[in-house]
Amino acid sequence: MSPDRPRPPSVERLLAATRPRAGAGHDAPALTEAARDTIDDERARLASGEAARPMDDLAAAVIARLEGFTDADIVGAINATGVIVHTNLGRAPWPDAAIAAAAGAGSPLLLEIDRETGRRGARFRSAEEHLIALTGAEDALVTNNNAAALALAVGLAGRGGVVVSRGELVEIGGGVRIPEIIRRAGARLIEVGTTNRTVAADFAEPLAAGRAKAVLRVHPSNFTMAGFIAAPDQAEVARIAHGHDAIVIDDLGSGALLPTERFGLAHEPTPSERLAAGSYVVTFSGDKLVGGPQAGLVVGRADLIARMRRDPLARAMRPDKATLLGVAATLGLYRAGLAVSRIPVWQMIATPADDLRVRAERLAARIGEAATVVPLASTVGGGSLPGETIASFGITIAGRSAARTLADLRRVGPRPVIGRILDERVVLDLRTVDPRLDDELAATVEAALGARR
Repeated sequence: MSPDRPRPPSVERLLAATRPRAGAGHDAPALTEAARDTIDDERARLASGEAARPMDDLAAAVIARLEGFTDADIVGAINATGVIVHTNLGRAPWPDAAIAAAAGAGSPLLLEIDRETGRRGARFRSAEEHLIALTGAEDALVTNNNAAALALAVGLAGRGGVVVSRGELVEIGGGVRIPEIIRRAGARLIEVGTTNRTVAADFAEPLAAGRAKAVLRVHPSNFTMAGFIAAPDQAEVARIAHGHDAIVIDDLGSGALLPTERFGLAHEPTPSERLAAGSYVVTFSGDKLVGGPQAGLVVGRADLIARMRRDPLARAMRPDKATLLGVAATLGLYRAGLAVSRIPVWQMIATPADDLRVRAERLAARIGEAATVVPLASTVGGGSLPGETIASFGITIAGRSAARTLADLRRVGPRPVIGRILDERVVLDLRTVDPRLDDELAATVEAALGARR
């Protein structure tokens, strides 16, 4: 650094200016570290030719740095993509009841204490009791995600074989594949049938020979097959497995506790249907079609659930109290008959397209000639109901560059607006936008248009 170039203050000088402003609570090492980092930033600024900042500004920068450490590094967003369960936006938005319930985890609560006796009792069971009531299962278990639930279920086979149709050896997301889960659980994978056609009789030989302890059926919740295909009859596979004392496990993936065909979508198998068709254990996700926090939900025969609960790995896969509270609140909405009106995923699925058109017209009127109302097709997403769409409405935003407009929507406003580009136009689908955010969405679009101009 040249002799005539300004120099940043020493650490001690900056600390002397910062301490009176810091207030109580910040310990000395944290203050010192923040001061050093601020001086490093100032040194880089000066080296680039920028003017030196006053001491008060540097002290304020130290305080801002310290306060920034206590802020969650997550930015809320407005999902205008038309994808209801958007993996990159956190999957299912939580119901208000789940948010409120999970907030209670910050205080002491009777997580494992029996209120009547004062002694240690079973870990918070409300979510599992809701699952039992909703599915008709003998018992239930909650894990931290469905991959964990499936791993525990496959572990019931021990070192024995697990029979799976070749057409169901799928990747469930994040590079995790069914064969790998089976091998990591210590079991042996036995493939039957072909990629496109498997029938119930294909399961008979390995079961009759005693090579298999379990049958795993994986619902293709994140892809579809068409053409010359055949899937085994679920009840017939279960009958063959039961005849050889094998455990029948069903992984439903996204899961559904409401009849999807009621909303004009293809039928999604429910846990209660699979239990009725002979499954002993059924696993599914809590954060997809169920519409709550990320969790693995397991229902089935009481003795098998008890074995999964005793598995040493169950401890590593156990959800925390906030998740348990959020899952319980979400499932409670189903039992109260409030799922469609209170769970965002089902609110979005059930909203009539005409309601969305009215909202789109209001937004377009506010924004002006840059916005045009358009019919759209929304998807469920999140590995649920692949190929299915729901009629929707939204707006397109005129502009010279759709990519630039989309980028501006991410950068302005208190919450980024995440849309998509269709036919070289920015599209904002209102099916996935909470109506309470319409005004904020309009303001963000106006700010983005102003930034572009």
